[in-house]
Amino acid sequence: MAGPKTFISYSWTSPAHERWVMDLATELVEKGVQIILDKWHLREGQDAVQFMESMVVDPDVKKVIIISDKHYAEKADKRRGGVGTESQIMSGEIYKKTDQTKFVAVLPELSESGEPILPKFLSSRKYIDMSSDDRYATNFEQLLRWIYDKPTFVMPALGEMPQFLKDDAIVSPTRIKAKRAAELTRNSGASAPTAIDAYFDSLVAVLEQFRVKPDHADFPQATLDSIDGFLPYRDEFIEFMFAAAPASGPALAQVLQRFFERAIPFMSKPASISSWRTWDFDNFSFVVHELFLYAIAILLRYERYDTIAEFLSLRFYVPNESKPGETMRSFSVIWKPLDTLRQKSTELRRVSLRSDLLQKRSHGSGVQFATIMTADFILFLRSAVTDDDQNAWYPETLMFAYEVHGAFEVFARAESTAYFKRLTPSLGIATKDQLEKLISTYSTDGRAGRWLPRSTSSSRPTSSCSALRCTISGFPAS
Repeated sequence: MAGPKTFISYSWTSPAHERWVMDLATELVEKGVQIILDKWHLREGQDAVQFMESMVVDPDVKKVIIISDKHYAEKADKRRGGVGTESQIMSGEIYKKTDQTKFVAVLPELSESGEPILPKFLSSRKYIDMSSDDRYATNFEQLLRWIYDKPTFVMPALGEMPQFLKDDAIVSPTRIKAKRAAELTRNSGASAPTAIDAYFDSLVAVLEQFRVKPDHADFPQATLDSIDGFLPYRDEFIEFMFAAAPASGPALAQVLQRFFERAIPFMSKPASISSWRTWDFDNFSFVVHELFLYAIAILLRYERYDTIAEFLSLRFYVPNESKPGETMRSFSVIWKPLDTLRQKSTELRRVSLRSDLLQKRSHGSGVQFATIMTADFILFLRSAVTDDDQNAWYPETLMFAYEVHGAFEVFARAESTAYFKRLTPSLGIATKDQLEKLISTYSTDGRAGRWLPRSTSSSRPTSSCSALRCTISGFPAS
């Protein structure tokens, strides 16, 4: 397919300059551009001025390249009404006759002070610098992209208006507090702890607004609608974590512990309710689990393994009516099976609707889903060290582990002994031998098959023990 018709306007400065223009024109033709050049298209007896003006105003000529050297700029500024000593040099009057977006200046040279050489009518326009061999090679692609209207940077597709801006949307009571907490944390303000507490207080209060009435006619859909409605609040939490994670430490771990201690009770029936179904609180189980995954994933992104280790070592005060003596629980209490979504998964013939939702909702969050899977995997391994089989963490997102070829990035980087030593505290181990033993245990007693998600086409886990072994294949020797 032929490229766009493109006219080249230049001065007859010298034989060397004319050769430079010819070489450029030839390269463009070889890249599919239909070049119109006087050397090739102006015939004996034709009016040179009329030829040039017709090329400029011809609607079939989509682009005009102006080769602007010192001679061209001087002659163009002196030229009036199309009369001049060189017919291939344009004037401002000709330039104004058509759409100015079809013109670009190409610079074969710069001034002695390194400034662009342009006629006055182009002095405020963007140009393409091809004044040296290295710039020529780099900016030739820029010229091609301009000719073909294929810019390097393309604006993304227009999305939808955020839910919180819609007329019928509830104004977020946490928005201002979340932004203030993020801003003060980012700037290490003295009042940051107070702002963070205020933000988390408001976020816990918001959770109460998302209770699904037990007598709702379409409970699975009501759960999904509640989860969807919480998305703006999740995004505020992500914004806060991006501000807090880069320079995080034990203080952040303790703040997060206290927040999740207050959020976890929403995953079970409150004391004021005497009649309930097991799935009445599935929306809370989903959003609290999602927030926890993002907290770990963002800490991973900034390689804050010390904060992760501190956070996961803390236990959560969770009162238990049926077992009053078991009030301090590990982080694994945050993962709970979702009966509502399990029913919906069966209806839609999906392995895990929860995992599907987590993947879909990661788009536009600023956190890659691979990082979320890595967080899930680390929580799984850490839980295997600290929890019994009945209370272990279930890494549901690993249903999509087939999309990751080889080891997750943080484990691949652990081939460095120094990196390995930084990472392992978050796993609750100190040596490669300990991890080998852990994976060997899962391989021999079948627990990996029980805990890791299974694919739709096979009874094998999508992340089998061979994949687990891939995780540590590059680790340094113990």
